[in-house]
This record gives sequence, C-alpha cells and structure tokens, in this order.
Amino acid sequence: MDHEKREPWAVQLGAEKILAAEDMRDYAIFGLDAEGRVASWNAGAANLNGYSSEEVIGRHFSLFYPPEQVAVDYPNWELGQAVEDGFFIDRGWRVRKDSTRFWAHVVIAAQRTPDGELDGFIKVVRNESEAAARVERTQRRLADLFELAPSGIALLDDAGRFLDANGALCDLLDYRLEDLIGRRDVEVLDPTDTGGGLVGGASRSTGEVLVPHRVLARSDGSLVPCQVHAAASVGDDGSRSWLIIFHDITEQLARAMTLRFQATHDELTGLLNRRGFEERLAELLPPEKPGSLAVLFCDLHNFKRVNDALGHEAGDELLSKVAERLMDGLPPRCEAARFYGDEFVVLCRDIDGDNDLQEIVEGLHELFHRALPLRRRQVKVTASIGVKVVEDAGVEGVELLRSAESAMLDARLRGLTSTEVDHDQLTLEQNLRDAIARDEVGVHYQPIVDNDDNVVIAEALLRWEHPELGPLTPDVVLAVASRGGMLAELDTCVLRAALRASTTFRRPDGTSVKVAVNLAGLRPEHPGFADVVRSVIRETGAEPTDVVLEMVETVFAQLEPEQRQEMIELVSDGVQFAVDDFGTGYSSLAVLKELPTQIIKLDRMFISGVGEEPDDLGIARAMTELARTLGRMCIAEGVETATQHQLLRAVSVDAYQGFYFSRPLPADDFRAYLAGR
Repeated sequence: MDHEKREPWAVQLGAEKILAAEDMRDYAIFGLDAEGRVASWNAGAANLNGYSSEEVIGRHFSLFYPPEQVAVDYPNWELGQAVEDGFFIDRGWRVRKDSTRFWAHVVIAAQRTPDGELDGFIKVVRNESEAAARVERTQRRLADLFELAPSGIALLDDAGRFLDANGALCDLLDYRLEDLIGRRDVEVLDPTDTGGGLVGGASRSTGEVLVPHRVLARSDGSLVPCQVHAAASVGDDGSRSWLIIFHDITEQLARAMTLRFQATHDELTGLLNRRGFEERLAELLPPEKPGSLAVLFCDLHNFKRVNDALGHEAGDELLSKVAERLMDGLPPRCEAARFYGDEFVVLCRDIDGDNDLQEIVEGLHELFHRALPLRRRQVKVTASIGVKVVEDAGVEGVELLRSAESAMLDARLRGLTSTEVDHDQLTLEQNLRDAIARDEVGVHYQPIVDNDDNVVIAEALLRWEHPELGPLTPDVVLAVASRGGMLAELDTCVLRAALRASTTFRRPDGTSVKVAVNLAGLRPEHPGFADVVRSVIRETGAEPTDVVLEMVETVFAQLEPEQRQEMIELVSDGVQFAVDDFGTGYSSLAVLKELPTQIIKLDRMFISGVGEEPDDLGIARAMTELARTLGRMCIAEGVETATQHQLLRAVSVDAYQGFYFSRPLPADDFRAYLAGR
C-alpha cells in the first residue's frame, strides 16, 4: 500500500503486527500522530479508559495521564524516548475518564515512513493491576516490543546465550528463531571482529554500552556491520539478562566509504589524488629505516599534442590508460597518484638500497615508454621522473613533494628523460630563442585585489608550451634563458605581450587595470633600460600609468645613482616600480627609503603561516607599518585562505594576490574574470 493512502499509516502497520496475537482484546492499542494526538484506537482502549472514540480522537494522549505527570511534560518525554531509541517501555499509573487510576504496562513504538520521516506512534497498554498477572508479564516482557520494533532485538543471558529474538533480527542474520536460541553471541560475530562478546567488556561494568560498529556474520557467512546497543535487564528471579538492539549500518558505511573515496581519489583515473597521496605519505612518515621510502614525481611528455590532435576526450582516455598501466605494472609496494593534468606521483616503500630503487625507476620508465592503443593509433607517451629519497626522519610531506618535483624539472632540463629526442641545453636554447622571435611565449595573469574587492593590478606570469616537452615551468624557462643569455630578450617579450593585453583589461566600471611584469634580465643597470621600456609602451599603445615593473629588492639595492635617475624619469612618466619578495633581500632601511619605488610586495614565506603562527602575523603587521611609513602600497603575495585574507586585512595590508582569489589565467579568461566581478 502506498504511504499516501494509509489512514493512519502507523495504526494499520501496528495493527497488522499486534492483532496477530489471539488475545489482543486484553490490550488497549492507540495510534498517535507525530505530535502525540490520538488518531485511532481499538475497542480495548475504549473499554479500559471509559471514553468513546468521539471524545478521544484528535486529543493529546496526555489525557490518560495523572495531572502531576502532565505538569512535568512526562507524556511528551516518553515520545522523545521512543523517537530516540525506536521504542519505549514503561510502567506506571494511568487515569480513566472517571478519574480512577490503574497500573499500566506501556509500550510506545515510533513509526517512520519508508524515507525515514517520523509518521507517528503505536502505543500498547495493558492493565496490570492484578497481581495474578505477574507470571504472564514475565513471559511477555518483550513480546510487544519484538513485534513492533523495525530493528533487530535479542534477549541474551549473562553468559551471552540467545534466549529470544524478534523477526527483524532473524531476517537480518538469516537464522530461524529455533536455530538462534541457545547460540553464544560470539557465534554470530565475524572472526575479524575483535570487540569481544556482545555482553562483555564495558557493558558488564556500566550496565549499558553503545558500540558504533560491530561485524556480524549471517548464516551463509556474509557480513553485516551493525551498531549495537546493549542494556542490562533484571528478571523477576533477580537474574541478569541483556537486551541487545542491532541497527544495520551497511548503507551508512557504504555512503561514507563512497564520500571518502571521492575525496581522496582522482575522478578520471581512480588513482589517489593529491589529498589522498599526502594522507598516505603522512602515514608512512617517518620511515622505520632511512632510505626505505621514496617519492617519484613524473611528468608526461607530448600529452598536449595528443589533446590537440585527437581532442580532450582522447586525452582523458590516454590518462586513464596510463593510470591502468601504473596500477597493473607497479610493484605492490608502490602506490600511484595523479595530481594535476599529466602529473603522476609514485610512493615507494620498503626500498632496499640504491640498486633496488634504480630498478623501480627503470621499470617506471619502461611503463611510460610503451606505446598505448588510442583511437586506432599507437601513441607513445614518455616522461621525466624526479626522485626524492627520505633520509631525514623530520622531513615533511610537502617538502618531499617539492623536492621530487624539483628533481623532475632538473631531469627534464638536463635531458635525463625517456624522450625519444635528446633535448639538451643547446636545443632548448634554440627552441626558446625561436619562440621569442616568433612572439610565441605565453603569458597568464593573476589578479591583485584591494580592500574594496576591486582588481587593481594583473601580474603577468611567464608560460611556455614547448612543442615536444609540453608546458615548462617558469623556473625551467628562466634557467634555459639565463644559460643562453636571453633573459633580457625574454623579459622584453613578456613585457610586450602583457602591455598589449593591458589595453583590453577593464573593470566593469570602465576603469583600467595595471599590469605588473617581473623583470629578471631587463634591469636598470643595463644600458638603454628606460629606452626599451618606453619603446614597448609606445609600440603596444599602453598607458605608462598602467605599467608596474617588479624586481627583487637586491636588484634595487645595488643600483648606482645614474641608474636610479633613469627609474625616477620613468616614474615621472607614470610608470611604477614594485619591490618583489620584500623581506628576503636583507636591504638596509636607508637604502629602501631612497628607492624610487611605489609598491612593496610581502614575500609568501611570511604569509603562509598567518592564521597558524603568531610570529608570521606579527611580521606581516610590522612590514605593513614599514610600507605605510615609507609611503608605499603594501601587497601580500600567496594568500590562499579566507583566514589569511581576514587577518592581513586587519593589519591594514592594501591588496592581496594568491589562489584564494584566482589562479593565473590566460588573457581571455582574465577578461571574463574582470567582467564577472
């Protein structure tokens, strides 16, 4: 019967269970709604209480309780106990219509709809005023409860033997009642459950215990996890027995496991994600033996070419196939994870010396090097691998990952990869030189937001997509440029791209957004510095007032007077200068006071601990006060959490940059970001 057609649902369900007994005419049975009002009752209830149905239906069931119990809201308390435990058993005085009292045995069971919502109550009352009913009460102590309760219920003696059980428990364990009676509690527990018997341990000393999770075994050996609630009961002869309630939590645990898996695993590949990997790494730190644990950071090559040639779906398929190969091909002591894009990380434990580790690395190279079938093609994907072995017991997981990634970048730069072509330094230099000449060096933009939530500056960040190695990090590109003597040319290329884009950056109110470019090679001490900057401004059509040039403070501190004069002249044009990574260059305050700079950027090393380390917030406050004293705008770099933002705002930082606001974005996405604000 559909729930909507039940009238009332709780009464009909209770009646089907209870009226199966032959002598239910001796019981008063009430159907109550969720608020405790009488929805229906049987003839036994009318006879016992002396009311007609018309006088009772719709009234609160406290009508049958003595005034002193109604005054302390005892009837509603009983309903609350039934809601909490599924049922409630009580004995006490109740009142008839003629004000006479009788001693009643009461069972109240909460009724719920199929979707778990409270639908009402069944209340069963028996007049136990006559002392002759003692033996019958003992025999029937749990009869009503067993029939009404949806959860499994059992009665055990003090030795843990089953004395009785309801149908719900028999169904749950797939036993007939006669097969369950006499069994010990340990016989229905799975051997993997090490919590002892159901009536042992804490329950013996306290008389009551709620166990979050016990594993029971059905008659066929299949397992069912249950929440177990045990309470001691005393029989008429003084012997102790135990009432045990079993709640099947299979679905609850399954949902929890699903949510846990989703939180710690990559949706595409099924491998651990960064969070799951870091948790697993934390479990293994520190290793029992130095050198027995290693992190291998792997970055695929040519992945972008697959994406561009065959589409993103093919790229996802390729990543899934690589993940399958890692899961199938890695030794059991190795666990793989996918972080972002085409980055994979492998955690290896129980390493026995350098030779053992070398075999693992070579095997990993071989897994990556094999061709993969993809869209009727054979695609070969190779990778750079960086290795970091744990030697120090005090090392942290984040530091390990950073070191392994750095080792991977070094391996890629040196050509120590499994690529088919040996991209040595000279080749990379020529590739970069060609990219600069063709204006193919990419730029992403990260917003800098002020205290009015306005984007005031966009920092231009270098990006280079190598035609074969794929995206190279700025550190790698700058290293190639530095060794090839191309830093100034690279800076000029990035400055040109950034200023060209700046002419299209507008906030919704039409206000322009400044663009900041970090200069590593194009610097004031180089001849013609100011002329190059002015030339690029004219070429791109940018406004000088929208240009911010960033340099680390050590560069500013080493400038000669004539070089500072060139900066002063650019400032008079409208250009601004920013001291990047402020606080890490050990410049004297006297030097900082004389610098023609307008902006100070606090290094992220002082920001990362804000909210956790009191000293970091104190340093940030001191540097903010210094910036204000010098008349500079103060920007905090690396803001990643709301807590950091709120605390930095409280110490009067002027603007903020970091992942909390946005990752670096391509120019089109940055324009959309501005429009969306």
